[in-house]
Amino acid sequence: MTHLIKSRHGTGNRSVAHPDTAHKAVLDLADEQLIDAEIDAFPTPGPTPVHGRRGQIILGASLVLIAFNLRPVFSSLSAVLPEVMRDDGITPAGASLMTTLPVLCLGLFAPLAPRLALRFGAERSIIGLLALLALGTALRGLATVPALLLGSILAGAGIAAVNVLLPGLVKRDFQPQAALMTGMYTMALCAGAASAAGFTVPLQRLFGSWSLALAAWALPVLAVLLLWIPQALVRPAAGRSVGFIVRGLWRDPLAWQVTLFMGLQSALAYCVFGWLAPILRERGLSGVNAGLVVSVSVLAQMAACLTAPSLAVRCKDQRGINVIVVGMAVLGLLGCLFAPLSSVWLWAVLQGAGQGSLIAVAMTLIVLRSPDAHVAAHLSSMAQTVGYVLAAGGPLMVGLIHGWTGGFNATGALFVLIGLGAAAAGLGAGRVRHVRVRLEGPLQRR
Repeated sequence: MTHLIKSRHGTGNRSVAHPDTAHKAVLDLADEQLIDAEIDAFPTPGPTPVHGRRGQIILGASLVLIAFNLRPVFSSLSAVLPEVMRDDGITPAGASLMTTLPVLCLGLFAPLAPRLALRFGAERSIIGLLALLALGTALRGLATVPALLLGSILAGAGIAAVNVLLPGLVKRDFQPQAALMTGMYTMALCAGAASAAGFTVPLQRLFGSWSLALAAWALPVLAVLLLWIPQALVRPAAGRSVGFIVRGLWRDPLAWQVTLFMGLQSALAYCVFGWLAPILRERGLSGVNAGLVVSVSVLAQMAACLTAPSLAVRCKDQRGINVIVVGMAVLGLLGCLFAPLSSVWLWAVLQGAGQGSLIAVAMTLIVLRSPDAHVAAHLSSMAQTVGYVLAAGGPLMVGLIHGWTGGFNATGALFVLIGLGAAAAGLGAGRVRHVRVRLEGPLQRR
């Protein structure tokens, strides 16, 4: 079974739907923001077995709590980065490496997730990945440069694979409650980042040590791991094979525009996670207030993540909204960098609204530019693999620029350049068409 899939305005082996029907299908498809990384598996995995209403509630809570633990690694280090640099004698270049490594791992290790799922199943794979995340987070408590670097790599690798596998479980296990669970999943991601940004400095004061404050974020990971293990072991190891292959995606210009948009907006996001707190502290805010500003920005991201997709799919195309939300995110960052500190809360909210809209629209574009769920999974993998590697350059350059110039003012030019690149990619990715790929299924390959 082979399909040549072209843009919706082109020709191909598929029939062309009536415009009203096609538009409704686009809206329905775009409402499902969670992409199943195991959709190519043959046979297709079913929902996680649960017993009764109580089992379903525990499963849903476990998935949401796993999502909560996927962002504290990024924002917790940022909150105490000045103390880490001072106590360990780390240069700005070294600090930029620490903020960059977890993001780089998101891109480098994401492609391994589907292979782990084929071999062990998503549920069992997440057990090992959560253990890896807990170990990497705890290693930061050793307060040495090698431990901080190794911990960042291990935690980033675990997060990368869970990032890919978890949305599929949420979607598969709670199909009738897809909208509710998508919202809770998104809120949990943002809540984890906001909590780490806001509470790491208070934890530092409580424990008298920034290293213990960083290591403390391993505790909620261990807690959800213990909750998850008995549920994950209900299903036997997978041992599935690949049922579908998508060819030609990496040669498609539209796929690259979607990927660049994903990567460049992520670069802005991880500049915020990695460096906004140190920027505000250098401008004169206390560690607690700087962390709270980042928390407010992330909470604004949460609200925008929940509303932006519905706005995006109701536009004639997504070019306009792409440019607008890029402008909001960049303008908010520039306000935090240069505007009077008395107004920093407003700029943080603007930045968060723009940034949250950016990630939500970027994920929506993956769905809208794909003709079916199989292609969407592959386009998502491409966008995350290349996009996060590209995104790692954002926090890296912020640290390097700080080291070269002795301050953060010059990073404003970097934020503008990233924004211009994201806007250009968004103009291409926002056009109403599909990627041109070739989909091969199991019947064709027998």
